[in-house]
Amino acid sequence: MSSKQVLVMKKFQSLRHGKYCAQASHASVGALLSLGEVVGDNFVIPLTDPFVKDWITGSFAKITLQVDTDQELIDIYVAAQDAGLPTALIKDVGRTEFGGVPTLTAVGIGPADPVLINKITGSLKLF
Repeated sequence: MSSKQVLVMKKFQSLRHGKYCAQASHASVGALLSLGEVVGDNFVIPLTDPFVKDWITGSFAKITLQVDTDQELIDIYVAAQDAGLPTALIKDVGRTEFGGVPTLTAVGIGPADPVLINKITGSLKLF
């Protein structure tokens, strides 16, 4: 079995590499955490989906792709939600970049079945 997570990054004319890394990390963690829930004092991610279990106990495979616009990020996020995939849409609050303006930066999808993710992201370019 093969499982993966896809991080879709919005391209910016001028953005520090560290900021891109942080936003990709937010997307990755956000999508994974979307699978869980707080149970008492614990946070639990069920491993009933074999693709989630494979990813968590395996190599954390990730692919990073790119888009140019907010609308593309939103469309990808909605398509992933509609497909029932774990997903997170990341909006930077603007403290260190973007002049204090909250700005969409990334979408995380998965871990999930690569076939389902590819239906949404298969036409995008590598970041």
